[in-house]
Amino acid sequence: MALQRILGIDPGLQKTGFGVIDADGAQLSYVASGTIATAEAARGDLPARLKIIAEGVAEVVARYRPDCAAVEIVFVNVNPQSTLLLGQARGAALATLVTRDLPVSEYTALQMKKAIVGHGHAAKAQIQEMVRRLLALPGLPGPDAADALGLAIAHAHAGASLAALAQATPLQR
Repeated sequence: MALQRILGIDPGLQKTGFGVIDADGAQLSYVASGTIATAEAARGDLPARLKIIAEGVAEVVARYRPDCAAVEIVFVNVNPQSTLLLGQARGAALATLVTRDLPVSEYTALQMKKAIVGHGHAAKAQIQEMVRRLLALPGLPGPDAADALGLAIAHAHAGASLAALAQATPLQR
């Protein structure tokens, strides 16, 4: 299996996390991570915040040149307005990724947590610690960056499994 650069995106209206890893088979290595913060835009200025997210994702793609992306699927929360706003932040990130011709895979928070920690009810601190260990980082990544790195790691694991399935003959499946 060839080296693959994976971009993980944890969408958020105030902070969108990103994480970039290289996957060479089972070997994972850290490339970069951080957050795209929209605090410079007025709190009620949704179009300005979405523009910051789109431009930030475009900059990350241009700088790190990923081969594919993994984005968190929005969960429906108690407040429908919050869910709608989060969905728009996610849409801005997705639109930017697909206009750069990147293949995008989507994972729920539960799928990412199971892939990283081993169970779907992991706390943010557990995700941060496991991401630190899996990528041999010197310190804990921030919570949004850790989630994004977790999505990239989950995709690296899932992608390897899917590639193995694709290589199998119909009888082996």
